[in-house]
Amino acid sequence: MSAPAPEIGVLEPELPALLPSGVRATARIAATADGRGGTALPLLAGEGPLALRRTRGTGPGARVTLVGAMSAPLGGDRLAVEAAVGDGAELTVTSAAATLALPGRTGAPARYEVRLTVGEDAVLRWLPEPLISAAGSVLFTRTSAELAGTARLVLREEQVLGRTGEQSGRLTTRLAVTRAGRPLLDQELGCGPGAAGGWDGPAVLGGHRALGQLLVVDPAFEADPPRERLLGEFAAATPLAGPAVLVTVLAPDALRLRTLLAECEQLYAR
Repeated sequence: MSAPAPEIGVLEPELPALLPSGVRATARIAATADGRGGTALPLLAGEGPLALRRTRGTGPGARVTLVGAMSAPLGGDRLAVEAAVGDGAELTVTSAAATLALPGRTGAPARYEVRLTVGEDAVLRWLPEPLISAAGSVLFTRTSAELAGTARLVLREEQVLGRTGEQSGRLTTRLAVTRAGRPLLDQELGCGPGAAGGWDGPAVLGGHRALGQLLVVDPAFEADPPRERLLGEFAAATPLAGPAVLVTVLAPDALRLRTLLAECEQLYAR
């Protein structure tokens, strides 16, 4: 599965499209093999609050950092990031700072979508900083990934429910992944005021305010599949029906969450 041939050029963020209750903006990344063992970035285009910068890294792959150019997402915003990694390319995407979801003037919910495509023998490492759900905010996020059969994906998600000393906002997150055209993972979690009852109970978060997951999809797991295991009192690895493992972690704060996920990344993201 090859990424479509994008227009050549690195584009600076454009002014966002203003909606009655928020901003609409999309950032786009395309990575392609350069024919010399490296990776080119023929498309790097930001919009509004979503600025993209190519940053230094080691190895043959390219590295892009998402930089917040203004406060977002606010209530009513519609934001999206699209990344397409062509056959044989390698891309790492990080962010410069945490994403802070804040209430807007109208109380309307905000939406943030991430759409990923990874081609044959391609590698994508999606490693953003945490998402913080501030009190009073309402945010729906969806991450969808379409992987070729020989693609590799390392995807980390971290959510922090409220800033220090405040309650969480309303946060609904969904992660949907397909591999070679077949569903690999589709899950959703709702937290905060108005979410389904029991979200903070012992069967779900158990009072924790930081949660995260690490998804690793690797064809090498077909020959040596990971096994189910507990990785601490509130961390567990679950093999998926495919060459993949999902690590789920709960923690009291963002620092402890990142420490646990980093340990799991060293274990599974070979």
